[in-house]
Amino acid sequence: MKNLFRAGKIFLLLLFLQSQKIDAQRLPARWDELTASDWDKALQASNYTCILPIGILEKHGPHVPIGSDLIRVREYAARATQKAYAVVFPDYFYGQINEARHQPGVFALKERVVWDLLEATCDEIARNGFKKIIIINGHGGNPELIRYFIQTRLEQPHNYAVYFFEPHSDSVYLQQLIKLHQSPINGDMHAGENETSELLYLRPELVKMDSAKNESGKNLNRWHIPNVYTAIWWYADFPNHYAGEGDKATPALGKLLVNHVVDQLADAIKAVKADTTTIPLQNEFFERVRK
Repeated sequence: MKNLFRAGKIFLLLLFLQSQKIDAQRLPARWDELTASDWDKALQASNYTCILPIGILEKHGPHVPIGSDLIRVREYAARATQKAYAVVFPDYFYGQINEARHQPGVFALKERVVWDLLEATCDEIARNGFKKIIIINGHGGNPELIRYFIQTRLEQPHNYAVYFFEPHSDSVYLQQLIKLHQSPINGDMHAGENETSELLYLRPELVKMDSAKNESGKNLNRWHIPNVYTAIWWYADFPNHYAGEGDKATPALGKLLVNHVVDQLADAIKAVKADTTTIPLQNEFFERVRK
């Protein structure tokens, strides 16, 4: 009888977990596509985890869209949440892009606005019930801002934790990348072969490959002081806001790049959803600060 009772409990538990999985599959992942009546279901299915994809609006050479970074992170999140459910915050393009203000279509807010908006956004995400916020970034000028922002979450207690997803490269992936990549990898930094390939794979109708050679993406090497950093370095080297050879791009390379990020993001979502360490450690930290 005990064994029968235990088997019944296990069956009910499996049935409950399966129903949660089905609900997660049916629920939209995007915040703006959820209904208010499904909000609690989304919180539970995501284990209170929200993704904040940060892109930017900036020139990407003469051939790929101004919103390329935004498109890429949007797609990363959409594809990863099909593998591991989480709620995805709507398009967010309020990052750091002062180095491209001389180009058309660039949306560069003042530094205080950028900071306050990011802080207020995370606070509002948490007010809506989320305890874990995963930032994914598509713009090379944002990581320093994001890391410092996350570090400053230790200035005062918060009832949520912020995580920064940063994919890594292993030897197998690098071998595949080298095999498909046609231009010098170390010079492929912005709107070059990699980024153009991703857009060719994700949104080919937006890419104008016949324009990729209309401007130069070569490094002009106009500024160099060893062991020193200054804000004008990017403009000095790449005044066209284009670094690489976009004309070498292929959808095959784009597929490799996108799937590499999506697979790791899905794994990161699963790990963050299962995380029971970060917030208790934050609470412990602030208890010690108060003493």
